[in-house]
Amino acid sequence: MRDMTGLPDVAGKPNWDAWSLPGPLQADQPALLDPDEPPPFEVINPRGAANALLVCDHASNRLPRRLADLGLTDDQLRQHIAWDPGAAAVARGLAARLDATLILSCYSRLAIDLNRPLESPELIATQSAGIPIPGNQGLSARDRAARITALFLPYHRAIAHWLDAHPDPALRLLSVHSFTPRLAGQSRPWHLGLAYGRDARLAGQLGRILTQEADLCLGDNEPYRIEDHLDFTLPTHGEGRGIPHVMIEIRQDGLETPTQIDAWVERLALAHAHI
Repeated sequence: MRDMTGLPDVAGKPNWDAWSLPGPLQADQPALLDPDEPPPFEVINPRGAANALLVCDHASNRLPRRLADLGLTDDQLRQHIAWDPGAAAVARGLAARLDATLILSCYSRLAIDLNRPLESPELIATQSAGIPIPGNQGLSARDRAARITALFLPYHRAIAHWLDAHPDPALRLLSVHSFTPRLAGQSRPWHLGLAYGRDARLAGQLGRILTQEADLCLGDNEPYRIEDHLDFTLPTHGEGRGIPHVMIEIRQDGLETPTQIDAWVERLALAHAHI
């Protein structure tokens, strides 16, 4: 189980309801979301019958109104630095196909990255892919606390509460992401990556099925792997609870049309059905 420093522990699990920022940060903490803005997360198919929970940490490139554009252009906000293009569409389709519940974020990773530990310097990125993020420079403790309180905690509380309410020993936790075809000038040949940390059970099961497809270049912990200092969602809610889990990474040039997205939904649904 990852070190959950700062979160009161009850029966081996973080007590998300009791967890809060230190008093001095909350006493004069600015609000981030206006009442007419979308909530920090969305729950799709809350009564899904599948023994799986889907999550999508980087589903949206929306920014809270009070953050404006963080000093970035519209083109930059459409890029991967702000979200995982195509991931939400796959996650929504997969939730419908599996009859599974999906919890997905409603705001950009540039406001706060929901898949980073609170102590990570990448929690609120000051630059990404070589692009400075002016609106994230020199934040005060109060400003950081506002983003954690408004966006980070509600999303992870929602996941924790759903898992608390569904103590199924056969449950699986799947996190849906997408990745760029090239990074730092290097091509990334994998069509799909399955990422895991110390628990390879679910990735191994899916991998054995998907490797039977001759036209699929599958990455085993490529292009990313789950690491405690970089990742939060699966180490906390998956490994921390002993739930089989996997991060599904799909290359973005395979998610450019509805037909491509539908094909990935069908491929993943069939693989999941054979576990």
